[in-house]
This record gives sequence, structure tokens and C-alpha cells, in this order.
Amino acid sequence: MQKIRKVVIPVAGSGTRFLPATKAMPKEMLPIVDKPIIQYIVEEAVKSGIEDIILVTGWHKRSIEDHFDYPYELERRLLEAGKEKQAKEVKAIADLANFVFVRQKGPYGNGTPVMNARHVVGNEPFAVMWGDEFIHSDPPRLKQLIDAYEKYGVPCISAVRVPENRTNKYGIADVTPVEGNVYKINRIVEKPKPGEAPSNLAAHGAYILPPEIFDILDSTPIGQGNELWLVDAITTLAKQTGVYAVEIQNGKYYDTGNKLEYLKTVVEFALRHPEVGPEFSQYLKDVTKGA
Repeated sequence: MQKIRKVVIPVAGSGTRFLPATKAMPKEMLPIVDKPIIQYIVEEAVKSGIEDIILVTGWHKRSIEDHFDYPYELERRLLEAGKEKQAKEVKAIADLANFVFVRQKGPYGNGTPVMNARHVVGNEPFAVMWGDEFIHSDPPRLKQLIDAYEKYGVPCISAVRVPENRTNKYGIADVTPVEGNVYKINRIVEKPKPGEAPSNLAAHGAYILPPEIFDILDSTPIGQGNELWLVDAITTLAKQTGVYAVEIQNGKYYDTGNKLEYLKTVVEFALRHPEVGPEFSQYLKDVTKGA
């Protein structure tokens, strides 16, 4: 079985939910305390054994490329100023993995950036992760997916339990248990109303897919909203080979793609931050007293 070495991360979206902040700055570069969202996602991939990071970008996402570039001038200035710790930190970002940047082109929809990476992925299985959400878990979410793929040899999707009243915000899986936290996906129902969902298991966030998904995407008709959807291709793949959902263990899902959940994420990570955590905790207590 081929090792999973590559991950495709689509980051070409406009981030309209965060306007005007994202008018000139990619939503993936919004900070979680002192690191941008996209760095957390890349670090998860690297900790899971990924070697090649393929970021599918757009014309307005140049700062993402710059963030993962080698900052020679900045490193030199930091060293000259005696800031060795910061110099090591910024250099380490470029050393995380091999970075490939591909410009998105084609119809709207989250299937398009995956297709755009076809020539880089080649004929091997690969991972897909989104650029505005992540799961903080131990072991990393993507590592749990890779382990399941290596055990069962079946394409896998990460999954988390969601409240019954929030099923209308996710793709909910109708599943059959396989073993432990692994389930066979019978179908995925997109954003079902509460009470109509087949389960409360939301299948989304990270994927292990075979190279055959490219041919399937190529022949998948344009779907809802006149867009090319990855889930439509995965539905076809499920009929051919089966697709498993892996309920992520020891983790928490952070949806940094909307304002409220983004703010919650910043607060949680600030409270855990070794430099500002204790003082920030006291500040929150003081603020809430006067609320």
C-alpha cells in the first residue's frame, strides 16, 4: 500500500463572512493568537507524516505563499537584533514541508481545487483538508485517518458528533458500524433539518482519497448552486469502493470559518498560551464581572 505523502488544501475562497477584514487579507491568515489558521492545519498534516503540502490558491492569496516562504531578510534582521528565538520560529515555518502552490481555475465548488492539484498528486492516494477549520486532537486527526486507511484500505473521511439541533449545518452520514470508531458510509445527507438527519455524525474536514477520484470528478456533473462538489464525487466513489467515516478521538473541532466560532477558538487558545494564558484568564474574569 502506498504511503500517504501529499495533502491538498484549498485556500482560494473569498472569505466573505469575514468582510471587511478579508478584503485584502486571506481568511486563512486570520490569527489564532500568534499563528494564522492555515499554519495550524499545515502543522497537523506534518505531524501526521505528510511531506508535500499542495495549497490551491487564488490571485488574492499571495500572503499565504509568503508566509511559508524562507524569510532570509527577516531572519537576518532578527538575528542582528539578538532575537534568536523569533528567528528560529520564522525559519521553521518554511522547513515544515515541501510547499507547492497551484492557482485555482474552473467552475466554483470545492471539487475544483482538488482537480487542479491532479498533476501534482499523480497516481497515488492523498489527503484533502480545508483551510478554515481544524480538529485539535491527540493523535492528530489526519494521523487517525491515515491509520484507518492503512488498516482497511478504503477511502476515509473524518467525522465528529454534532448536536441534534445543528445537523442542518453539516453533511450528515448514514452509517453502518465497522469496528470501534470506524463506520461504513451508506450515504451523506447534506444539511438535513433537525429530526430528519440519519445520525448526528458529521462527515467532513479531512479526507483520504485514491487517485481514481480525479476521473470521477472529471465526469461529475455540475451540482447544487451551479458548482462542482467533492461530496458528489465521493458518493460515486462510495458505490465503487466503499468509503469509511472515522470518528475522531480525543479531539475538538474548531470551525474558524465563521465569526462566532472563530472568536471562541481565539479565546480557548489564548487561555492555553504559555505567554499570555494566566493574565488573559484574569482579564476575562474581570470583564465578565462587570458585564
